[in-house]
Amino acid sequence: MARITLDHLAHAYKPNPEGAGDYALKEINHVWSQGGAYALLGPSGCGKTTLLNIISGLVRPTRGRILFDDRDVTDLPTEARNIAQVFQFPVVYDTMTVRENLAFPLKNRGVPQDRTIARVEEIARLLDLARVLDRKASNLTADMKQKISLGRGLVRSDVAAILFDEPLTVIDPHLKWQLRSTLKEIHRALDITMIYVTHDQTEALTFADKVVVMHDGAVVQTGTPDELFERPAHTFVGHFIGSPGMNVLPCRVEGAAAYVGEGRIELTRVYPGLPEGRRIELGIRPEFAWLRSRGQGLPVRVRRIDDIGRARIARVEMDGKPLAASVPDALVIDGEEAALSVDPSHVHIYADGHLIPGEPLGRGGRP
Repeated sequence: MARITLDHLAHAYKPNPEGAGDYALKEINHVWSQGGAYALLGPSGCGKTTLLNIISGLVRPTRGRILFDDRDVTDLPTEARNIAQVFQFPVVYDTMTVRENLAFPLKNRGVPQDRTIARVEEIARLLDLARVLDRKASNLTADMKQKISLGRGLVRSDVAAILFDEPLTVIDPHLKWQLRSTLKEIHRALDITMIYVTHDQTEALTFADKVVVMHDGAVVQTGTPDELFERPAHTFVGHFIGSPGMNVLPCRVEGAAAYVGEGRIELTRVYPGLPEGRRIELGIRPEFAWLRSRGQGLPVRVRRIDDIGRARIARVEMDGKPLAASVPDALVIDGEEAALSVDPSHVHIYADGHLIPGEPLGRGGRP
């Protein structure tokens, strides 16, 4: 078990990188506490698998160091880092039984037989593999084989960390929720640092205590699921987290109000000294913007209303800009013309994609 520190870490696949654009992984300074459950979340190509491979020792970083506790492991091979890794596709020995597959990492390390048997049966029970322990792995489905891969990663109790690289890709959708919950239970029981790579926000937010959101090779925000949802530090986080994602609209800010075209949106903060010449945008999640009847708020034009089961989401235009809003249960809209109201406490202001904190009203900030 270990605390993992990324110290000025950066990586480029080009031999002589010059500018930031040459780096697949831009500089990261980060600490994962011992025993934490973390997720690396982002779209394909954002650098999350590269970062995971650097931590595991499969890739050596161009710059910076990796520390396990206070030990510099930057130049150590994978086998010297005492980690377990579970990959996207199952890695199992088809000629072995499930029991033999799970026991293999323990047998290689000379763990006594009685402890091996007990540990294998414990992990098999947690992953619902007990009924197939004595079957050959070759006769099992892809999702069962991936459970074996998960089990082989989890069976060792002495590892510094367990790294998961999109491990539920081949799992049937109806089993994913169950396995994510199981991994969370195992994490609580084992007190081992776990780092989980995924492009699926549901997987990340369900599994992790802290989520590291990556975009274009950089970490754009690290926080709890609530922090990422309530206060996105970057417009990308707002877009990527949530379904549908946060509305982002170009605006101008004057005093304690933001203007989208001629539409005025009240703010609970003021933003003196907004940088000149930068792109200023307003962010509001659909959960905090509501469709109203015409005349009861900012004028909008309704394009369609989607029923997504748990809620109705209106797709509207305000001053020609598209956005999504929640539709109250009892509301009926006749025609395209309607209105929009928003919760000012959940309106965020961004400059070139980055959150501007502003100053609370009542503390000398009111114009």
